[in-house]
Amino acid sequence: MKRNSFWASLLLLAFFQLLAVAQSSSKPNPRGSRDIAAIRAVLDAQSAAWNRGDVKGYMDGYERSRSTIMVSGDNVTRGWQTVFDRYAKKYNSPEKMGLLTFSDLEFMLLGPNTATVLGRWHLKRAQDEPHGRFTLIFKRTKQGWRIIHDHTSSA
Repeated sequence: MKRNSFWASLLLLAFFQLLAVAQSSSKPNPRGSRDIAAIRAVLDAQSAAWNRGDVKGYMDGYERSRSTIMVSGDNVTRGWQTVFDRYAKKYNSPEKMGLLTFSDLEFMLLGPNTATVLGRWHLKRAQDEPHGRFTLIFKRTKQGWRIIHDHTSSA
């Protein structure tokens, strides 16, 4: 009888611990919500800058670091300045830039200072509408959330 009581108590304790974990994980995380909103604001500022023809403003979403990386197609570009130079050369007119939209954004906080964003990009231009997918790694910096790694593909 004592043995059955012990196991029943142990099972009851385990049940309540699982219940507490389930309830705590379903509570909203205000800091996580603020972080996602801040990251979304960076992406919104990037698309607004792009759409007004401001490549430098678009690049403000990236960390100004030599370790910033952009992967596109079979090319790896390293360093904020090199990424900026690539964009400035490739998109040197409003016609080439078009209108940029981001969609299907999925945010994942990996820790207090790191996050990923998976999404789609789309350019609407007079002659074509290139589009594709991206995965971004964001890092919390002194300047706020910034992209440190951008892997973009075209469809």
